[in-house]
Amino acid sequence: MESGRATLLKEQQLKDQFDNLEKHTQSGIEFVERYSKFVKERSEIEISYAKQIRNLSKKYQPKKNSREEEENKYTSCRAFLSTLNELNDYAGQHEVIAENLTSQIITELSRYLTELKAERKSHFHDGRKAQQQIESSWKQLESSKRRFERDCKEADRAQQYFERMDADINVTKADVEKARQQAQMRHQIAADSKTEYSNYLTKFNQEQNEHYYTLIPNIFQKLQEMEERRIERVGVSMKTYAEVDREVLPIVGKCLDGMTKAAESIEPKTDSKQVVESYKSGFEPPGDVEFEDYGPGQTIKRTVSETSLSNSRGEAKERPGGGKSKGKLWPFIKNKNKSPKQNKEPLSNRFNEFMASKPKMTCLRSLRRGSRLLSLKLITLNSHVRNLIEGSGPEDFSHLPPEQRRKKLQAKIDDINKDIQKEMDQKDALTKMKGVYEKNPQMGDPASVDPRLVEMSMNIEKLQSEVQKFEGWLAEVEGRLPSRSDPPRRQSGLYESQHSNSTMVDNNCAQDRESSPDGSYTEEQSSETQVKVAIANTPEFDDEFDDGDEETLPTIGTCKAVYSFEGNTPLTGHNEGTISVTEGELLFVIEQDKGDGWTRVRRNEEEEGYVPTSYVEVFLETNAKDS
Repeated sequence: MESGRATLLKEQQLKDQFDNLEKHTQSGIEFVERYSKFVKERSEIEISYAKQIRNLSKKYQPKKNSREEEENKYTSCRAFLSTLNELNDYAGQHEVIAENLTSQIITELSRYLTELKAERKSHFHDGRKAQQQIESSWKQLESSKRRFERDCKEADRAQQYFERMDADINVTKADVEKARQQAQMRHQIAADSKTEYSNYLTKFNQEQNEHYYTLIPNIFQKLQEMEERRIERVGVSMKTYAEVDREVLPIVGKCLDGMTKAAESIEPKTDSKQVVESYKSGFEPPGDVEFEDYGPGQTIKRTVSETSLSNSRGEAKERPGGGKSKGKLWPFIKNKNKSPKQNKEPLSNRFNEFMASKPKMTCLRSLRRGSRLLSLKLITLNSHVRNLIEGSGPEDFSHLPPEQRRKKLQAKIDDINKDIQKEMDQKDALTKMKGVYEKNPQMGDPASVDPRLVEMSMNIEKLQSEVQKFEGWLAEVEGRLPSRSDPPRRQSGLYESQHSNSTMVDNNCAQDRESSPDGSYTEEQSSETQVKVAIANTPEFDDEFDDGDEETLPTIGTCKAVYSFEGNTPLTGHNEGTISVTEGELLFVIEQDKGDGWTRVRRNEEEEGYVPTSYVEVFLETNAKDS
């Protein structure tokens, strides 16, 4: 009885141990799953970080045909671009980390978890089967034991009954014999139950011994080994987790070294030279201003003042008053050594004297032409400024300073020459193909190549004409650019345009200067004359000269518009001096270009005006050329 209770207690304890092992192994599996989830989230963070780094690098990459791309010639900008490229590679290493974490840890742990769960399930299934087996054997033993106990009690009762019947004299012999047979049968049944119980007991003891000393220890050993392998696998994964980072450290270090090298490659002096080279205009500083002697007995000569723009183009030309004119002065340079000022009369008095002098009609007409051309030059300058602001300009880049214009023209010529070379290479290839077709007609029709060859020839001729056009402009610019041995002179577009008009006014109205009331021509008087020219540009001033005294100019030739020109647009204000022409239009020439870049033309008796000389092809009459 005690043995049975001990067995039941052991079975209960064994069952409790299996429950504990189930909980522990399940906890181990959950730990692996948790660690796998941790690595997965780390991988997602690496992917997200790499994506953000790539987007950051892409965001600050210079756009094509943008200001940032043009600034890549500076070492600092190139260093920043190199840093962005290294940063992009740096982001790639984080992507590598994410990929390795996924392939070497997450995928492996996922597969291992599947195997681990299957193995754990198998071991606990074997344990439960062994427990069921021992419990079944125990139940059989208990059943046989209870049956043997019951049969023994029945045999004892049958024996006692037989003895009572045998001792009773009133019972027949047959009844006694029957009771004896019954007692013997019960004793036989009890003997059989005893044998059966003994067999089950032996069997149970053997199974119990095998259960506790073989099956259960083996199952526990397998569970222990499974747990050890799980822990070992987690350790390997943790080591791999660190190695994944360590593997990319050399490349990350190279990326950082590249960033450091890019930063060390910055050269401030080189960038400064690039800026100077990029914005160098080609202008030369002005020459020295000559001393003007206003003492007694000295001949007064017209010289350049700090506020006048009507000097020559830096060329030493003889003037009637003696001496040479100096080179151009910058209009915004202040001259501290100003000439002695004289008492000046009001501008209105000078203007009245100018009107009362009644100069020749040619002078008035020239004055009016000069005022108009000054207005047109200013309009052209405004157009150039607008083109600079809008990022566009004329085809010949005339809105740029000489040095910048030369660079642009040279770059344009180089681009066109590349296109010509490309067309010529394609033409040579087609010519060879045509030769192959002529030798082997089965490969193709030679005539099918001719249209393309003709088209290429036309393209080449067109590009060559473009090259000649730009080379002409380039030669013109290079001819105007001063060399180091040339005397200092200015070539500002604004300065030259205003200089042309003031020079024309000076030449056409020399009589007015000679007949000034005080016998001298001062610097301020020149300024007053320029103010008169500006006033003459207003409609009221023009009306005073249009009183019918000006006669219609004769036709001196014809011209053909090479390009279209828009006159009388809102951009140019009134623009009384310009006229709109279309490409190919024929017009009459009534006044040649005076060196200011404008030709006066007439469309009909009432419509005339100025057009740019470079926009028309002029055909002068013979007598006009001779004159």
